[in-house]
Amino acid sequence: MDGMELALREAAAALSEGEVPVGAALFHGDTLLWADHNRREQLQDPTAHAELLCLRRGAEKLGSWRLTGCTLYVTLEPCPMCAGALVMSRLSRCVFGASDPEKGCCGSVYDLPTDPAFSSPVRWTAGEREAECTALLDRFFSDRRKKKQGGALK
Repeated sequence: MDGMELALREAAAALSEGEVPVGAALFHGDTLLWADHNRREQLQDPTAHAELLCLRRGAEKLGSWRLTGCTLYVTLEPCPMCAGALVMSRLSRCVFGASDPEKGCCGSVYDLPTDPAFSSPVRWTAGEREAECTALLDRFFSDRRKKKQGGALK
């Protein structure tokens, strides 16, 4: 199974748990290190983004914070916090599905991973299975709007 397929499965799990449906999978070469999804609500942790959970567990498995040679697949363009973590972990590559025109920092709002001010640039690729990634996000936010209009969401 490829990286984006795993990330999409994780995003679907997040959706079923009421989390924003973002999933990620971290590979070292062809070896899966970790796959996870957003868990901010579950853990009540503002940093429990899918990307950060994968980077943490991947570093544990490798026994090093340096994730050189690793590729992260994620269903949504990383936010500033996650894009910064990609750089600080020395990740080699990030592949994402849906762009985030409001908070995305791999080309949409800002391109943090390739900013020359940082000594460890991260290559990134956008649009991998974009329609599927976007569909999960659209479903989540559409459901939230419906609930909010019905007065069920506070």
